[in-house]
Amino acid sequence: MQLIIAEKPSLGRAIASALPGRFSQSEGALSSAEITVSWCFGHLLEQAAPEAYDERLKRWRLDDLPIIPSQWKLVPRQKARGQLAILRRLIKSANRVIHAGDPDREGQLLVQETIEYLGWKGPVERLLISDMNTPAVKRAWQTLEDNARFQPLYQAALTRSRADWLYGINLTRAWTVTGQQAGLKGVLSIGRVQTPLLGLIVRRDRTIEDFQPVDFYPLWADFDTRQGTVRAWWQPSDQHRQDDQGRLLDAEPARALAAKLPGQSALIQAVEQKHQRQSAPLPYSLSTLQIDAARRYKMSAQSVLDCAQRLYERYRLITYPRSDCRYLPRDYLKGVGATLQNACQGDDTLKQWQAGIDTTRVSRAFNDKKIGAHHAIAPTGQIPHWQALSRDEQNVYTLVVRNVLAQFYPSFEYRDTRVTLVALEERFMTKGREILQPGWRVLFNTPDEEATLPAMTQGDKARVIQCEVQTRQTRPPEPFTDASLINAMTHVARYVTDNTVRATLKETDGLGTEATRASMIETLLSRDYVYRQSGTIRATRRGRGLIDALPESLSGPERTALWEQRLSRVREGNDSLAAFLEDMAGELKTLVGDVDAARLARAMQQAGGEQPQAATDRKKTTRRGKSNRQPPSGSRKRTGRSSSKGRSTS
Repeated sequence: MQLIIAEKPSLGRAIASALPGRFSQSEGALSSAEITVSWCFGHLLEQAAPEAYDERLKRWRLDDLPIIPSQWKLVPRQKARGQLAILRRLIKSANRVIHAGDPDREGQLLVQETIEYLGWKGPVERLLISDMNTPAVKRAWQTLEDNARFQPLYQAALTRSRADWLYGINLTRAWTVTGQQAGLKGVLSIGRVQTPLLGLIVRRDRTIEDFQPVDFYPLWADFDTRQGTVRAWWQPSDQHRQDDQGRLLDAEPARALAAKLPGQSALIQAVEQKHQRQSAPLPYSLSTLQIDAARRYKMSAQSVLDCAQRLYERYRLITYPRSDCRYLPRDYLKGVGATLQNACQGDDTLKQWQAGIDTTRVSRAFNDKKIGAHHAIAPTGQIPHWQALSRDEQNVYTLVVRNVLAQFYPSFEYRDTRVTLVALEERFMTKGREILQPGWRVLFNTPDEEATLPAMTQGDKARVIQCEVQTRQTRPPEPFTDASLINAMTHVARYVTDNTVRATLKETDGLGTEATRASMIETLLSRDYVYRQSGTIRATRRGRGLIDALPESLSGPERTALWEQRLSRVREGNDSLAAFLEDMAGELKTLVGDVDAARLARAMQQAGGEQPQAATDRKKTTRRGKSNRQPPSGSRKRTGRSSSKGRSTS
């Protein structure tokens, strides 16, 4: 019997529906005469709690830290025991085992660890599926690979899993016990992603609060030319006091010039024009989809992921959504006209957009060399039943289809014009844009950033009609939103001051992964470290105090991003699990030794910011009065990975 183990039931059903033979349903499996398809429910196993290694570790004590297992143990998740029993029975009767986890690091781990836990000793084949539609599954079935080829990917995932456990268990216990000594109640959880993410939010809040606005004084003048009136802005020379963005900080020079300008003659000194061509935005990765949906529809990052997951699993309308890639394979072009025609059925706007595509165009998005474990999110060609989709699902689906349709539209072409005028020997600048061909922009309703200028000729005369000195103030950065926070996590190098580290981080995946970023935001919310207010995400006093007390090496983004880079080296075979964990064990000894109850108490007392009532109430109702008791064994309960919950987080 051939046994296929899928990552989740929906994938198992998609595989069975694509394979030859008639499959019958049994508990936890689908079977034909020769093939049985069964599945996991995300992670069926989890890292054992510390007391599984030593009963005395059930009690949280600083003297026992750091906890470093010599032989690692996995235990069944409580709700997974029944499915594990089914898989154990099936694997005993199998003569061939096929791994059908999702095509990424975590998907490789959760099925392979199950196969190894059940004691299978034979070879394993790998079935890679990123599109659950029948034709795609059939193609994948024809190209099975040896699972041994993915051993480095498994090692990287196993390294991440064990390192997360070491980091979270030891530092959460250390700071929670220290918090008790400082008079604090409850668990102070620390994680390799959640803590730097909290640090980003706390620092942004503090920057906003500490911001001192500065006045600056732009001067505009309206010029009468032969072709019409244009407004241009004075360009102060270096002798005037300006900030690093060229804004005038002293009003007197502007006011003195403005008093003399009206009625003065002027000369059009230069007219510079550039013909520009802009390609369509690439199809979406998960993060870019979350950013756009948050900006356009005010959706949280988690809700975007949930919608995309349902569109993939339940409705089979889009390809694998947890992708970090924005490119599509050349194979997607085969029959792409029919694919997109089907994808747009039932919606007038999509049908109108689809009617304008030219499938003979091949954009930069179709590049096999840019594709790793998975490709960009794209429509599968299933005809959508719009009435079955929620409003949010419709919106997310429309965005995905739109960005793929855009690949078959002409480039956006425009002419940028920059004009320099001189009056009283002072330079004034104005810019304009003339759209030559809207191209793909008709799908995006993008407003014009700059007005069209009248035609002007270098050397022509002009005259100042009127002018005005404005008083403006510099503004602090905006508070984080779901969109800007996902963007910050993706481009975390922007928040690093060390040039060498920043250069290194630009080549990594950023803070967290595509699949975990949304859940990290939700984790901070659930632990009362942050709260939402009018669409923004702000830190609570508890969150601020924790960040203030922690050493910067724990709350900055450098550590986790460099960690991801090292995991990439493990995946490439250039590093090892053992070396990674050995280095981490040494570092944990230093970090545990650095906890300080007095520093924590002082930081919590001095922390500013809000503590919303909702967060306080949530503590009372969800912790059930346990805050004065010994913290629970194991500070970070691994949630597993499923279609509704996402990956396990840290």
